[in-house]
Amino acid sequence: MSRAEQPSRRTVLAAAVAAAVAGGTVPAAAGSATAAGPAAEGGTGAADADRDPGRQVDYRSWTTYRDWRGGAADGTRAVAGARPGVVIGAPAGTTQYTDPHTGTTTAWEYARWTSPVHRLAVPATEVIASWNARTPGGTWIQVELKGTYSDGTATPWYVMGRWAAGDQDIRRTSVDDQGDGRSSVWTDTFAIDDASSGLRLTSYRLRLTLYRRPGADVTPTVWRLGAMGSDIPDRFTVPASTPGLAQELTVPRYSQEIHKGQYPEYDNGGEAWCSPTSSQMIIEYWGGRLTEEQLAWVDPSYADPQVCHAARYTYDYQYGGCGNWPFNAAYAATFDGLQGVVTRLRSLTDLETLIAAGIPAITSQSFLATELTGAGYGTSGHLMTVIGFTATGDVIANDPASDSNEQVRRVYRRREFENIWLRTKRYNASGKVASGTGGVCYLYFPAHPTPRQRKALAAVGVR
Repeated sequence: MSRAEQPSRRTVLAAAVAAAVAGGTVPAAAGSATAAGPAAEGGTGAADADRDPGRQVDYRSWTTYRDWRGGAADGTRAVAGARPGVVIGAPAGTTQYTDPHTGTTTAWEYARWTSPVHRLAVPATEVIASWNARTPGGTWIQVELKGTYSDGTATPWYVMGRWAAGDQDIRRTSVDDQGDGRSSVWTDTFAIDDASSGLRLTSYRLRLTLYRRPGADVTPTVWRLGAMGSDIPDRFTVPASTPGLAQELTVPRYSQEIHKGQYPEYDNGGEAWCSPTSSQMIIEYWGGRLTEEQLAWVDPSYADPQVCHAARYTYDYQYGGCGNWPFNAAYAATFDGLQGVVTRLRSLTDLETLIAAGIPAITSQSFLATELTGAGYGTSGHLMTVIGFTATGDVIANDPASDSNEQVRRVYRRREFENIWLRTKRYNASGKVASGTGGVCYLYFPAHPTPRQRKALAAVGVR
C-alpha cells in the first residue's frame, strides 16, 4: 500500500472497529460478550475448535474431500485426488451479472456450496476470508459470509470478494457499501461497527458461488476456503517477545520503487505495489515462475516484469489498488503447488516458528519514519517480507520500499518491528490516532507441506 502519511482506505476500517478510540476507550474483552445464541442456519461442525477465552485469533478452513462433502451443495460436487476441491456438477441455474467496472451484462451458469456453521473459538470483531482456486477462462467465483452475533441475531450475506485469476471475463472486485447498522465490510474485512459495545460475531458460514458461461464444460475448482476471526484489543504497545532463532531464508529481492509510474491502470507502480511485490518474492522462493508468454504483455523495457504481472493480477477494481489481502493470497495459489492464507499472528515467536520450518511471511504494518530505525520512510500501510532473524533476534526483512533490488534486504530492530506490526493503534504524522493491523500477515506455503512445515503451520493456527 501507499507509503504516504495520509488517510488510507483502511483508516476508515479503524474508525469502524473502534468508534470509541478518541476517548481512549478500550473495547470490551471477548469474554464480556453476551453468550452466543443458537448457530444460524445449521449445527456446529465437529471440527470446530473449543472456545478458549485467552485466544485472540481463530482461523478455520475447508480443504479436504471430507470437508467438501460436508457442506451444503446446490449444483456443486466434491472432487477427490491429490488436491481435493469443489467444482460445478449440474448447475443450479442461470443468472445475469452486470460488471460494475465494465458495464457489461452477461449470463452465467452457477452452482453454490455453503460451509457448515463454524462456531468461533474467539468471538470476533473482525473476520477476513481467503481462498485458493483455479478459474479457467469463462469462469469466476464469489465468496460470501453470513454470521451470528452474540445476541443471537444474524448478519446479512456479505460479499467478501468476486474473483477470477484473469481479468478478461470479469473485473475482480471487492464490494463497497455493505452493512446492517451493526457491522460493515471494508474492502476485504468484516468488522463490528462499535467494538466497545461488546457485540461480537460468534459464528459464521461461508458461501461459495461458482460461475461459468452457459453450456460450457469448464468449471472453477476451489481447493481452500477459510476465514480468520479475531478480537485483538486496542493497544498502542505490545509485550516484547524473547529472541529464539538465528536463521535467514534465501528469498528473491524485488523493489517496488523501480516501477514508479508504470501501469497507471493498476495504481501506478512504486509505493502502491508493496503487496504484489512481496507476494512475488515468496512465490518465487517456492519455485513459482511465469512463462515468457504470460509476461508478453509487459513493456519489454521494464525490469522485473513479473512484478508488473503480480500487480495486474492482484488488482481490485473497486478498491483501486493491489493491496486486497485475500486477492494476494489467491494470486499466490494460482501457481502450481502453492496455497495461501490471510491470518493474524501473536508475536515474533510465531514468525520464528515459521522461519525455522522454511516458511517466510508477509507482514502488514503502519509507522512513522522515526518508529522504525533504518527504514527512512513513514507509511499508513505497507507490506514487507520477513525472511529471518539475526543472532541478536533482530528482524531480517525483504522490504520492497527500497530504491533498488540490491537494497531490499534490511535488518530492523526487533522491538520496533514487533510493536508496529502487532499494535492496533498508533499516532500518525499529524498526531491523530490511526490504525494498526494487529499482526495481519499472508502465509504462502506448499500444497503438500512437509511434516515439519505442517507442524509449524499448525502451531500458528493454520491447517
